[in-house]
Amino acid sequence: MSKILIAEDDTAVREFVSRALVNAGHDVTAAADGVQALEALANDTFDLLLSDIVMPELDGIALALKVSRDWPDMPILLMTGYAAERQRAHNLDALIHDVISKPFTLQQICEAADNVLRARA
Repeated sequence: MSKILIAEDDTAVREFVSRALVNAGHDVTAAADGVQALEALANDTFDLLLSDIVMPELDGIALALKVSRDWPDMPILLMTGYAAERQRAHNLDALIHDVISKPFTLQQICEAADNVLRARA
């Protein structure tokens, strides 16, 4: 069982992804934005950060930069529904594992997370 931190401002998507990963056997902590995700990181350790790119307060790009600096061994998987944001994230290829395009299926998000976690092992 891996510990996954999800940062997603859309409640429906956050709950959808959380349930999918819990059903796949993972321990999930969900945050509504990047600031809450940083608070969770300060209080616990995680095997994977799964973050939306477009969020209020602290977006996924800024979160990925902070996490890669302060927790360099933590793999990062980003998700977005915006092509322009996906392109912005590709400038972070050295820091992130992949960018998942929304909409995605339960199977796709679970497979993406499992691929990252397997690559880390």
